Amino acid sequence: MEDAVLFIALTANATFRVATPLILCAMAGLFSERSGIIDISLEGKMLGAAFVAGSVAAVTGSAWLALLLAVGFAICLALLHGFACITHNGNQVVSGVAINILMSGLTVVLGIAWFKTGGQTPSVTADSRFMPMILPLTDTLRGIPIIGTLYSDIFSGHSLLTYVAFLTVPATWWVVYRTRFGLRLRAVGENPNAVDTAGISVTWLRYRAVIICGMLTGVAGTYLAISQNASFVREMTAGQGYIALAAMIFGKWRPVPALGACLMFGLLNAVAIRLQGVVIPGFGEVPVTLIQALPYVLTVVLLAGFIGKAVAPKAIGVPYVKER
Repeated sequence: MEDAVLFIALTANATFRVATPLILCAMAGLFSERSGIIDISLEGKMLGAAFVAGSVAAVTGSAWLALLLAVGFAICLALLHGFACITHNGNQVVSGVAINILMSGLTVVLGIAWFKTGGQTPSVTADSRFMPMILPLTDTLRGIPIIGTLYSDIFSGHSLLTYVAFLTVPATWWVVYRTRFGLRLRAVGENPNAVDTAGISVTWLRYRAVIICGMLTGVAGTYLAISQNASFVREMTAGQGYIALAAMIFGKWRPVPALGACLMFGLLNAVAIRLQGVVIPGFGEVPVTLIQALPYVLTVVLLAGFIGKAVAPKAIGVPYVKER
């Protein structure tokens, strides 16, 4: 019994760690798309922020400065996306893909030029990272059967950024559904003309939405580079921005269901990691490449099979041209 509880606890712990950047990106995409701006560039902003965080932490040794500059860089990318799509009414998908391609190449080029390490940043010490935190009473409760194991191995021992990620879900729900800004945000994604008629700036609302999106993707990139890992590695996002986008759509642009989809991917990834080295009778050892692809394949199958009818905001992807 105790072994089963420990296995569940360790799997849940790994699930939370893997799901952290997905949750941040899913909430980021929710703000952007609720305002009517398609954001394919979650992947690129997260990758760029990860490179900045890894670089700053390696050079300065400060995790907080790395976080600040990574968030600032992601906001700049978000403003670039907004400038193309909101100010100049450009194609939102093309703009997002362009940012992804730009970051995919630029991070490698700058990594090679600055650090001479094949497109990645030098490893940083524990003092320059957001390390796991031990919650109060962890040692006291550890000896209690089941409850102590669950508390010490599931809820304790995570990075500060993991706790921040989970807190963004109720915060997003509150902002979107319980504030004046959230009401206007939802309205501008459904009927921007009505919002404009009421004397509210559609442009300013959408810019604020993409800025929030940039902030959250910046935190996600920082987590990847100097919390989950100890350096930036080329293409380290590995499509997680796209998975977060799919999770947000799976959640029908709502925070809590999107959280569930992110946790589902995290669970599949955690289980896949534990399958490495397992020998199946009559088949042999499970190939590592299959293990690495399994979470993505199962996520796509589950999202495609159980998503149902997802109704996007009516004005999403449609540039708003103010009537004169």
